[in-house]
Formats: sequence, structure tokens, C-alpha cells
Amino acid sequence: MSEPFSVPVTVRGYETDVQGHLNQAVYINYAEHARWTLLKAAGLTQAELIGQGVGPVTLETTIRYRHELLAGDEADVTCGFEWGEGKTFRIVQEVRRADGTVAAEIVAVCGLLDLKQRKLVPDPGKAFRELAADPGLFGF
Repeated sequence: MSEPFSVPVTVRGYETDVQGHLNQAVYINYAEHARWTLLKAAGLTQAELIGQGVGPVTLETTIRYRHELLAGDEADVTCGFEWGEGKTFRIVQEVRRADGTVAAEIVAVCGLLDLKQRKLVPDPGKAFRELAADPGLFGF
């Protein structure tokens, strides 16, 4: 099995809290950054998605904090898609320190919103397969 898609990040001092570790809200930013980077690598930009009348939405996010990250730490944020039946899919992510230690596990339940109808498209996997230049990055 190949390694999941990932992007590197460096924890910046202003992203830390009074205990000196990465502020909990920043994990969401890192996860979003990895998701949009994967979309771009697959050939989908925000403008292109809007032009097609759709946009990804997050319905629920769960974060399990495992080990702290400190200012200056290097990490990788992974991003993998899990497809099922219906209108939603899961994005499973890890934030891993440079030594491979998992700092956080992030799971998001997402959908693809029809921007005119303001409802989730019935088969988001099909839509991503049709729109992406490289649908393999979505696990197809």
C-alpha cells in the first residue's frame, strides 16, 4: 500500500498557546490546508469547483490529540478519502511529527454541496471522479 497524500508544515510560534504547544484550532487549519492541497494536486481548484456549481463542505470533525507539537516542530499532515454509499464521505488525516509519532488524528464527515440547490449531491464520489484530472488521489 502506498503512503497517503501528505503536506509538510512547520509549527510557527504564534500558532502555540500559553502551554507552548500547538493551539487546538490550528489543527483544523492544517487539515484544511492538506485537503485543498490534495484537491489542487488532483486538478481541482476552488474556482473550478465553483464554476461547476459545487463545493466541498464539512459536516463534522473529530480530533484526537495524541502528542503535543511545539514551535519549530516539523510535521506532515496526511489526507485520505473513504467512500461509502450516499451523500457523505470521510476524510481521514494524521498530523505526524518528523520522527513519525502521530500528534493528532482527524476525521471529517464531508459532502459535496450543489451551490444552486444548496443540497448535497447524491454521489460525491462520482462527481469527484468526473471532475478531477487525477481521481486516483481520492482513492479511486
